[in-house]
Amino acid sequence: MCSLFRNSRDPEPAVIEPVPTVFPEIEGANIAAVFAGKRVAGDFYDSVRVSPDRVLFGLLDVAGTREDTRGILVAAQEIFRKQGAQLFAPADINEADAMSELCLHLNRGLIEASKGVHPCPAFVACYHEKFGTLCYSNAGHTSGLLVDSSGVSELPSTGLPLGLFSHATCDSPIAGLQPGSTLTLVSRGVIECGSNRGKSADEFGLERVKTFLKTAPRESSQELCTAVLNEVSVYDGKRPICDDRTALALVRKA
Repeated sequence: MCSLFRNSRDPEPAVIEPVPTVFPEIEGANIAAVFAGKRVAGDFYDSVRVSPDRVLFGLLDVAGTREDTRGILVAAQEIFRKQGAQLFAPADINEADAMSELCLHLNRGLIEASKGVHPCPAFVACYHEKFGTLCYSNAGHTSGLLVDSSGVSELPSTGLPLGLFSHATCDSPIAGLQPGSTLTLVSRGVIECGSNRGKSADEFGLERVKTFLKTAPRESSQELCTAVLNEVSVYDGKRPICDDRTALALVRKA
């Protein structure tokens, strides 16, 4: 639940915000997210332990300004945490079925909270720390980037963005993370960042992220996220940020 604070000088209630994310400790791995600049749009990430062996996390990109999406983000977080804990707590679940059902709950919750159509690309995943596996759904989000000994591979979209159609579903494949591998997620604001040469069509793009990840540090998820966002900042000449830029990384220790 979110706390609601009231300023004694202002009779109107303060704006409700999502509960700040505290990433759980993970045996044999670490996870973190980094946000660049002031939040102006609908980027949102969260993570919660849902069983002794499973950690759920996600990166959402709700369309619209921060002012317009706060209530939607709060609703999404409540569903993510409550339904996620219920669906993934049993030891003998089918993770793919649980993930698909969670995305369906999120999808319908977003439609209800926005009182209509409100597109929300989302990457939601469950990491099993005992097996080093990742069950995920990519609902129209930027591809997840998995880096291991074989190189960089994409975890592409498995369904439509959330918040569009009440009965839309997403496939939920499972990927294995080798020791020493990383998963990196970046928001649309990273991909669409323009260059400091002023050419609007010359975006940073996913390929530049993939190229950077080949030589990026892999020991710490926090350092990896920061390094990605620093690379984007250099590319755009540190101009004022007009869209949210977020990076989230999961690093499995070697």
